[in-house]
Amino acid sequence: MYPADLKYTREHEWIRVEGDKGRVGITHHAQSALGDVVFVELPKLGRRLKQMETFGVVESVKAVSDLYCPASGEVVEANTTLEGKPELVNQDCYGAGWMIVVKVADPKELNKLMDAKAYEAYLAAEGGH
Repeated sequence: MYPADLKYTREHEWIRVEGDKGRVGITHHAQSALGDVVFVELPKLGRRLKQMETFGVVESVKAVSDLYCPASGEVVEANTTLEGKPELVNQDCYGAGWMIVVKVADPKELNKLMDAKAYEAYLAAEGGH
């Protein structure tokens, strides 16, 4: 259920490293817990983020949750499609429902994140799926 090529945070974001960039979104667990996503607020291009800094908000019929960046870097892309189609986060959280792309400032930071097996164990320990 959790793609092996991604790294995961304890706050339920994922990052897929693509060269010197990282594509970021929320996990299946997060979108499932949120329920129907109705609004996504993303940062402006050029914004510099520190690892685990809040970069936006995802709002569902149940809750509003902050989004945390898994790696320090500059926002070079934002998925503006989500402005009109926030439901993509529920439908395809690892594909069309991605949120931002950051130019990763320090690749060593990625070592602090969990791989898929560790994330699954973390969820099990939390009583998640």
